[in-house]
Amino acid sequence: MEKTIEMKGMDLGMLFGPADANLKLVEDAFASNIIVRGNIIKIDGEEEEVTVIHEVFHEMGSTLNRKGSLTQYDVKTLINVTTSQNGHDTEHLNATVHYGRKGAISARTEGQEAYIQTVRKNDIVFSVGPAGTGKTYLAVAFAVAALDNHEVDRIVLCRPAVEAGENLGFLPGDLKEKVDPYLTPLYDALGDMMPAARLKPFLANNTIEVIPLAYMRGRTLNNAFMILDEAQNATTMQMKMFLTRLGVNSRAIITGDITQIDLPKKNESGLLQVINILKGIDGIGFSRLDETDVVRHKLVRDIIKAYDQKDE
Repeated sequence: MEKTIEMKGMDLGMLFGPADANLKLVEDAFASNIIVRGNIIKIDGEEEEVTVIHEVFHEMGSTLNRKGSLTQYDVKTLINVTTSQNGHDTEHLNATVHYGRKGAISARTEGQEAYIQTVRKNDIVFSVGPAGTGKTYLAVAFAVAALDNHEVDRIVLCRPAVEAGENLGFLPGDLKEKVDPYLTPLYDALGDMMPAARLKPFLANNTIEVIPLAYMRGRTLNNAFMILDEAQNATTMQMKMFLTRLGVNSRAIITGDITQIDLPKKNESGLLQVINILKGIDGIGFSRLDETDVVRHKLVRDIIKAYDQKDE
């Protein structure tokens, strides 16, 4: 059996250690053939052993991101622990998006796994579902992985600041201080995936931009990963404006919850409209998540279900 692992966003020098000492420990522990090309690891051997090696590399990546270093002792321990757990389920490893600051970011539900596969097959993806299903978090993970792997040159994350309304002008501070509270969830996701020492320069030089949707007008973004969050609060014109910003070698994920539209009654949600008019276009994918995909506190799923039953 042959298996390929893409170590997205990893410093392979630190992962494999000085003179590839950590890699040699893994090679010496198993009979399978392990070949490294760039950030791709190919494993060829018996199916059961290949699965174990896959998980060893996965755990090495998680440990490195958590500790900031990886010793030979760490690798030996991971090999011993993983080998002793022969019956451990490793299917989720195939749905790993990125190795973030707090470890591997992977699908935790069937719906999330389908979402991940949809993103991998399409340049534009619409992800619709209730709060807590990981729509935004996984989208940001994809964007950071693309940046780390030099697939794109920049990331642009935006949200419509509908809640601000006319009150925006009455808030204290400059414009950035006024709109940043509405963008906090995006900053939070980025903070989980990058250390502050790395994230701050990216924000300062606009390699990563976190902006209100209105700031997208008039721009064309090449080699970029674009994310529109809370898209249910984008008007039809704003949605068209965002989608037509897509430049050469760019990708986009649009997320939203159609049960939480905050637009004035006279404005139609651009997300509701676009779901109907863009079906069937090659390169555009749709992902639908529901309460079974909620990965927050266990009560969140019950709360969403209770509200859904009330509306029926």
